[in-house]
Amino acid sequence: MFKENIKRADTSRIAFPVLIALGLSHCFNDLLQSVVSAVYPILKDDLALTFSEIGLITLVYQLASSVFQPVVGLVFDKHPLSWCLPFGMCFSTAGLVMLSQAGNFLMVLMAVAFVGIGSSVLHPEASRITSLASGGRRGLAQSLFQVGGNFGTSVGPLLVALIVAPHGMGNVAWFVVVSMLAFVAMVPICRWYSAYLTNLKTGAAAIRPRVPRPLPMGRTVFTIFIIMLLIFSKYIYMASLTNYYTFYLIHRFGVSVQMSQVLLFVFLVAMAIGTVVGGPVGDRYGRKTVIWVSILGCAPFSLLMPHVGLEATVLCSFGAGLMLSSAFPAILLYAQELLPNKLGMVSGLFFGFAFGVAGIASAILGSLADTYGIEAIYSFCAYTPLLGVVAFMLPSLKKR
Repeated sequence: MFKENIKRADTSRIAFPVLIALGLSHCFNDLLQSVVSAVYPILKDDLALTFSEIGLITLVYQLASSVFQPVVGLVFDKHPLSWCLPFGMCFSTAGLVMLSQAGNFLMVLMAVAFVGIGSSVLHPEASRITSLASGGRRGLAQSLFQVGGNFGTSVGPLLVALIVAPHGMGNVAWFVVVSMLAFVAMVPICRWYSAYLTNLKTGAAAIRPRVPRPLPMGRTVFTIFIIMLLIFSKYIYMASLTNYYTFYLIHRFGVSVQMSQVLLFVFLVAMAIGTVVGGPVGDRYGRKTVIWVSILGCAPFSLLMPHVGLEATVLCSFGAGLMLSSAFPAILLYAQELLPNKLGMVSGLFFGFAFGVAGIASAILGSLADTYGIEAIYSFCAYTPLLGVVAFMLPSLKKR
């Protein structure tokens, strides 16, 4: 049955086997990405790094990912390539091998840049194929894709705690096994997409006409600006949790490195759950509603977290992850509906902007942590989700 679906590449019905393969690919890709931030405490001790240097590592990684994503999306909008996903995974694999052998700060920067380039290929192209394989149920399809990435991100720190923390950075090379699994998962996706492109070229599949924009260009540009403000508010706080949460737990509560990775896992699992909810709810009630509730709903947890004990901190991180992660599928689909004929470019732009904001925020937060202490950044970042109030300026696209 699956081979028949690949052969026909039918876009009129939801292609669950392809979506599952896309979710797995995203899972493996983001698992490898999460290894970078999960090994920060180990790198800090091994190479005697400052928090500013930790922030610079994140900046280089995120910029390598963010700068290329809109370019990749735009190029493949015009010149689609069916086997581009494995090409990106080659860069990620090379970066992990380099990271496992990195003996100095410069080599670490080169390694994370390679991992970032690999990510820049997967996200816009896999998002495009997810939309094509959705059969019109784009919220559900995007949630399946995103939850794969969130699950991989959550598992990464646990594997680092088991494989790398007790035995040293050389064991990062074992994650090449995950790369091999990603290559296997990508094969059916590439075959399905190849069949889809072949059908378009031969006329065997109906070529959809250009879809008109739901808003005039001026209002579309303004709306995209508002969306970017929302991403800004989301990813500053997300950067503080993803990159510095383990240091915060170690410093404030005296937990071990391995325990800090387990508690980071709790936060990342909450992100996976929120992602599953965000897409289908957006299909039913509208993207704007999900964006409004999820981003602004994070504020109570972020404001409370700097003032409570360990158990309550874990609960607050869970609540913040749950609320924040439900926003991104809705944000991405809302942006794609604004520009329905530029799926790859829009996906690359917003993934890239999100990663870029996270990278710059991480560098700044690292410098603040060196100057004012690791606890200060959580007192500062606690207020950023309040920027979610600008979501009221988004026009509703549901009826349109």
